[in-house]
Amino acid sequence: MTATAAQDTSAIGSLPYVKPKLLVIELWGMGDLVIATPFLQAASRRYAVTLLAKPYATDLQRRFWPKVSVVPFIAPWTAFRHKYRLLRWPWREMARLRRLRAERYETGISARWDPRDHLLLLLLRTKRRLGFPRLNSQLFLTELLARPDPTAHRYENWRVLARSLELDLPPREQLPVPPRREQDRVLVHTGAGQPVRVWPLERYAQLIARLRLAGYHVQVACDPDQRSWWLETGENQVATPRTVSELLLLIDQAGVFVGNDSGPCHLAACCGVPTFTLFGPQLPEWFVPMHPAAEWLEGKPCPYKPCSDYCRFPIPYCMARSTEEEVWSSVAPFVTRHISKP
Repeated sequence: MTATAAQDTSAIGSLPYVKPKLLVIELWGMGDLVIATPFLQAASRRYAVTLLAKPYATDLQRRFWPKVSVVPFIAPWTAFRHKYRLLRWPWREMARLRRLRAERYETGISARWDPRDHLLLLLLRTKRRLGFPRLNSQLFLTELLARPDPTAHRYENWRVLARSLELDLPPREQLPVPPRREQDRVLVHTGAGQPVRVWPLERYAQLIARLRLAGYHVQVACDPDQRSWWLETGENQVATPRTVSELLLLIDQAGVFVGNDSGPCHLAACCGVPTFTLFGPQLPEWFVPMHPAAEWLEGKPCPYKPCSDYCRFPIPYCMARSTEEEVWSSVAPFVTRHISKP
């Protein structure tokens, strides 16, 4: 038996104790996976955990939950547009998921009130299936869980699941913060999963100029589709991380993180970096990054908010109406609290 295996089993008489198998489904964004991190860490101490998630979960696994087995899968219904063009679905890849039936999972869970997740748990022949029912998905579950308060942070869904599995997860405000070396760099990431969550790049450029004028070292990072804009404005050292591993290298050199409501912001918080988040169509109480020093600016009011990123207007006014002066008046003291000027 290897040293790793010895940590995962204990002798009961002459037989080794084998952890029960747990299947976790989280098929959506990076931020959703990061929010699940405390649960995955706690569950992997008691269960042999398999996570069905997007491929970048493998990079997160190496850093945050090394004992979790990741099965990469891009569910076609998680596409932002045209998600139900069935002829374009990867049917062959989906059929390969049937091999998971042979694992005979004792328990399967999803933290979303998503009937598609619940049906998938049933099709994979998971014996005990826990979830938050919606649209008659209780037909696919063996144990129905009551959703947290509608205003609660999404992390609370994982706490409900944890209690059902007799795991102890602390409240969000009491989550431990990873130790970090002192850094003097401000990492400003201007990307997001959808355009409606992006504060205008022209205003980011002015914010960055003001931070540099105040004496701070600023590293700009962006999504690939924003790179040419930054280069044209003279930001020759702009970073464009294309993998989670590349993004982690930038975060590890940062003293604070400033950006949109996005996966990179959640990832920075999980690494112990204080974050300042510019919110738009989503609600901070649902998705504020899980760091005790996290700060944010809420998006402007809209009668359709939260709108799940499907904006009804030519531009997302919830983001566009946050002025440069308003953001600067919040970001400047936030940076000063955590970084000494070089």
